[in-house]
Amino acid sequence: MASIIINVSKYIIFILMALYTLSCFLVYKEGSEAVKDQKLNKQIIYVFLIHFLSYLTLALNHTEDMIPIVIFYGLQIFVATIYMYIYHYLYPYSSRVITNNMSFLLLIGYTMLTRLDFSLAKKQFLIATVSIILVSVIPMIMDKYKNLRNYGIAYGILGILALSSVFVIGVEQYGSVNWISIAGITLQPSEFVKILFVFFIASMLSKSRDFKQIIITTAFACVHMGVLVLEKDLGGALIFFIIFITMIYVGTGKIRYLIAYIAGGFAMAGLAFLLFKDKLFDHVMVRVNVWKDPWADISGSGYQITQSLFAIGSGGYFGTGLTKGSPDVIPVSESDFIFSAIAEEFGVLFALALILVCFSCFICFVNIAMKVRNRFYKTMAFGFAICYIFQTFLSIGGVTKFIPSTGVTIPLVSYGGSSVLSSLVMFSIMQGISTIENKEAKNIEKERRSIEESAQKVQES
Repeated sequence: MASIIINVSKYIIFILMALYTLSCFLVYKEGSEAVKDQKLNKQIIYVFLIHFLSYLTLALNHTEDMIPIVIFYGLQIFVATIYMYIYHYLYPYSSRVITNNMSFLLLIGYTMLTRLDFSLAKKQFLIATVSIILVSVIPMIMDKYKNLRNYGIAYGILGILALSSVFVIGVEQYGSVNWISIAGITLQPSEFVKILFVFFIASMLSKSRDFKQIIITTAFACVHMGVLVLEKDLGGALIFFIIFITMIYVGTGKIRYLIAYIAGGFAMAGLAFLLFKDKLFDHVMVRVNVWKDPWADISGSGYQITQSLFAIGSGGYFGTGLTKGSPDVIPVSESDFIFSAIAEEFGVLFALALILVCFSCFICFVNIAMKVRNRFYKTMAFGFAICYIFQTFLSIGGVTKFIPSTGVTIPLVSYGGSSVLSSLVMFSIMQGISTIENKEAKNIEKERRSIEESAQKVQES
């Protein structure tokens, strides 16, 4: 009986995933607020059903740990329900699309981590729950303090100092010295500095967009990226570079800056490679060679990517079923390669739908950026949109051999305390921007109606 339930659940989960993914895009269709709320309420039902069936499968396959898994499931549902209700009670002008997608991505991450390593899943849940409580005040802070745009240079200096901290208390992981250890807690400064980096560029461009301001902004950005290169964190440096050139283009609207920075970026990367190939790029060359031909050393340097490809291929369209695959043979499948694990057991179609859900988050961010009137918030929103989608691209592109692996995680889905906290901060900032803009739009609409009513009364009298 358990086997039948598990096999049937696999296909029901895919159908629910397809419905959820479709609703992520249909919610932007023209319609009344009541219709949109109905679609968003259905999204929550899809999410909870996917989550329930997934944990039902896990419980039936791990009868010895059934009670802890059921309790863990209940805690997740409790936190998700309370969060979605209280958040929109506190911030009625916030985006429900962001809340739903954020909750969905976290729950998918918990599910896969429970499958891979129950202890890591519990740790991720604890970190995420505490983080949600902490970041929930961000929209209120943004709404109360209107002068956040005034600290551009401070954001830049603080970001450089935070990145440079690894040279004092840094530890090496996976070939890069981009982690710090404080009282036994390991953090990745670049995850948080990229948020300060977006604040820095948005602040600088909101004050002035003349050539002098662009040069100052560029100098600070180059220092950020230079520190990351010295840390051998080229994936992080690439994210910072893409954020920078995109925000400069959006902030100034000048295509010549975009072309100049792309050309300059290629030139500097080539020069650095020629001068410091053996000192800084040795582990990068290993990844590039593995990307070109992972089968040449399938039991050595190519083991990780080949196992990733085997996992994705063996999953087929609908997956092997939760707990029926072998994702644990992929090194760091709980973090960098979690997409491969998802594709194997949930199926390639589910994995493609997950990509579309991530893309819908990007569309939501861009939609907020297009609507907001404040230049500082507009530029910042575009920066976070690019930061989110490019990080997702690097992670999924690396595990599918589309690009060389960069060691980047999928925001909110992959295991990692620094990653989940910084991602939740990013989503909360976008909620803050959405809240401020929607509140201003409502007030403007209210004033317009008041003026029209007053004019009508004058005419009638």
